[in-house]
Amino acid sequence: MQQPTTGAAGPPGAVRGWLDALAVVLAGLVAMAAVAALGLWLAGADDLPEGGFPPVLAATLALAVGGSVQLDGGAGSFAAVDAGVDAMPLTVSLVGAVVMAEVFLRQLRFRAVAGGGELLGRIIRTVVLWLIALVVITVTAKHTFVIQLGGSLAQTIGGALGLTPELGFHAEGVTTIGIGLAWLLLVLAATFAVSRRAPLPRGLLRYQLAVRPAAFALWMVLLAYVAIGAVAGIVTAITHGNARQTVAVLLLALPDLVWMAFGLGLGAVWHGRLVGALGLPVPEPLSAVLRAPGGKEATVDLGTLAGHDARSWWLLPVATVLLLAAAFLAARRTPRTVRLRQHAVRFAVATAVTVLLVGLWTRMDADYGLSVLGVGLGQGGLGDLLGAVLGGSNPLASLGSGSLTLRPALWPSVPLAAGWGLLTGLIGALLASRVRRRGEVTEDAGG
Repeated sequence: MQQPTTGAAGPPGAVRGWLDALAVVLAGLVAMAAVAALGLWLAGADDLPEGGFPPVLAATLALAVGGSVQLDGGAGSFAAVDAGVDAMPLTVSLVGAVVMAEVFLRQLRFRAVAGGGELLGRIIRTVVLWLIALVVITVTAKHTFVIQLGGSLAQTIGGALGLTPELGFHAEGVTTIGIGLAWLLLVLAATFAVSRRAPLPRGLLRYQLAVRPAAFALWMVLLAYVAIGAVAGIVTAITHGNARQTVAVLLLALPDLVWMAFGLGLGAVWHGRLVGALGLPVPEPLSAVLRAPGGKEATVDLGTLAGHDARSWWLLPVATVLLLAAAFLAARRTPRTVRLRQHAVRFAVATAVTVLLVGLWTRMDADYGLSVLGVGLGQGGLGDLLGAVLGGSNPLASLGSGSLTLRPALWPSVPLAAGWGLLTGLIGALLASRVRRRGEVTEDAGG
C-alpha cells in the first residue's frame, strides 16, 4: 500500500503543523477584529480620544471569547470608579468561531478517518498559539483617559487638591485567558460534533450518528435565527432611520438578542434588572420588563414581554416551527435503523444542551458607578464624567450610572427545552419516516 507522503514541496511535518495552527488562530482573530472594528466604528468609537480605539477593540475581542472588562479610575483618593462589563458580543464570537472551524477543517479535507494522535497534536498546537493570542489581547485591552476639569482655574484648583480625574479600563487576565481557552475548546468540539467533513479517530466513529444529525440541525436553527434577525435589522435600518447605530448592533450583538428570543419561545426564563441609563442595545419590551419598580429583579419570559408588546407571542410559533423543521432534518440525516424513541431522546439532549449554551452566552452583567469619598453618586454622575472625557457624540458618553443584569434560570429552562426536543424529535422522526433518507437506494437498484 502506498504510504502517505509528508509533502516534499512543503515544510517538514512539525513546521507544517505549527503553520496550520497559526493559520487557524490568525484567521479567527482577523475575522473577529474586522467585524468588531466595523461595529465599533459605526457606533462612533472612532471618536475616542488619546488613541483609545485599538485598546477598546482589544477589549471587545476579550469580551467576545468570554472575558470580562473592568472600568477603573477616579480622582486620587477623592473619587473612584467601580464598574465592570461581563457580556459577550456574540456576532464577533460567532464570526470568529465559524472562520476558525472552517480553516481547521480545510486542513483535514479529503480524509474520512484521522488518527487520534494527529488530531490531538493539531489541537494542542492551536491551543498553545491561542493562549499566546489571549495574552496579547489581555495586555492590549488596557487604556486610561485623562479628564479635563475645565478651564485653567479649575485645573489649577484640581491639581492643588490632588484631583487628577482619570477613567480607564482593563481586561481581567485570569477570566479572559481561562474562559477564552474554554471558548476555543468548545469551538473545536462543536466543529467535530456538527460537521460531517470532520474526520474522527476510528474509536469515535460509532458515536457520530448519535451526535452529528441532531447537533447539525440545532446549529441550523441558531443560524436561521441570526438570518431572520439580520433581515429584520436591515429593514429597521431602512425604514426607521438611525441606520448606523442599527447596523452597529447587528455587527456586535445580533445573536445576543435572537438566540435569547429562541429560548424565550421555548418557555425559557431569564431574571434581571435595569437601573439607570446604560446605552446598551436593549429592545423596548425587554427594557420595560427589566425596569421593575423600585429596581427589583424582574422575570423575563413570554408573558411579561407580551404584557408590554403583544407581538412577543410570535416567538412561540416561530420557535416551534423551526425546532420541528430541525427535528425533521436530523431524522433525514439518520438511518432508518435508528428507532423513533432513540431519535427523540437524542434530539431532546441536543435541544437541552443548545438552550443551556444560549443561556450561558446571553448572560449580561454591567455595573457602572462613581463613588466620592465612599459615597455613591446617583444617576448622571458617571455619565457626566464619561461625557467630559469622550464627548456627547461618543456611545460611551451615554452610559450613565446604573447597572444591567440578565441571568438565565437554567433549572426550569433546560428541562423544558428537553421536553420540547423530545416531542418535536418524535414528530420529526415520524414525518421523516415517510420520505427517503439521504444515501438510501431502492431494493431493486444497483443489482
